[in-house]
Amino acid sequence: MSTSAMSSAANADTGVAAVVTGADGKQKTVVRSGGGQTWQDPSLLEWDPAHFRLFVGNLAGEVTDESLLKAFAKYPSVHKARVVRDKRTTKSKGYGFVSFIDGEEYFQAARDMQGKYIGSHPVLLRKSTTEIRPTVPQDKRKGGKNGKGGGGKGGAGTGAGVQKKQSKTKGGLKVLG
Repeated sequence: MSTSAMSSAANADTGVAAVVTGADGKQKTVVRSGGGQTWQDPSLLEWDPAHFRLFVGNLAGEVTDESLLKAFAKYPSVHKARVVRDKRTTKSKGYGFVSFIDGEEYFQAARDMQGKYIGSHPVLLRKSTTEIRPTVPQDKRKGGKNGKGGGGKGGAGTGAGVQKKQSKTKGGLKVLG
């Protein structure tokens, strides 16, 4: 796995979703965006946003969720471990995530386990950067109840019309591509 692929994978979480409902009883999800696309990813709801998550890269194919959790079991605050797998083939994608309740143990694990062998490969550890903000999916229909109702006044804030693309900058420099 290349360094660029690993760093982009460090920003992704996957797994089986838990159903989370808001105060109004509607099911919540997490809205993600990347590569010019936006999608809903309810699988992120199983990770507690208050926990500290560690990206574990360069995992061998034989590593499972259980063996990854076992590798970090010497830290009492380890909460969960997940190896990311291809949905179609169920083969490991070569990375995973480990969640810690305690920040001190999270930093200690990051220092101690960097480069250690889990399975047959030395692992690469990074801070997971995915933010988990549950939201209730918005209904994309323009009308009110029963399909009746106005489409609004049309204008700013409704998403109607052509909008200028925001220029991307990083550290004051324009990002190309």
